[in-house]
Amino acid sequence: MQRNKVHHVSTVERVASDLGVSEALIQDLTPGLEPEDGVIWVYGANDDDGILAFTDEGIEEVKLLLEEYHRLSPSKP
Repeated sequence: MQRNKVHHVSTVERVASDLGVSEALIQDLTPGLEPEDGVIWVYGANDDDGILAFTDEGIEEVKLLLEEYHRLSPSKP
């Protein structure tokens, strides 16, 4: 996928809901991901903090990180 052809992203809230995990867990697992991994920050006019968002490729990265997390910590949600 060409990086400059991304036409939509999903917020961390949406991804967490779709995957059945907490936003906090996704944020804990993804600090090392870069735009090349499908992660971007979205800023509004009055929003200095931004919102974490993922391309489809980024969501796949999150799924892989969650699989690894659950493999290493099977008792954690």
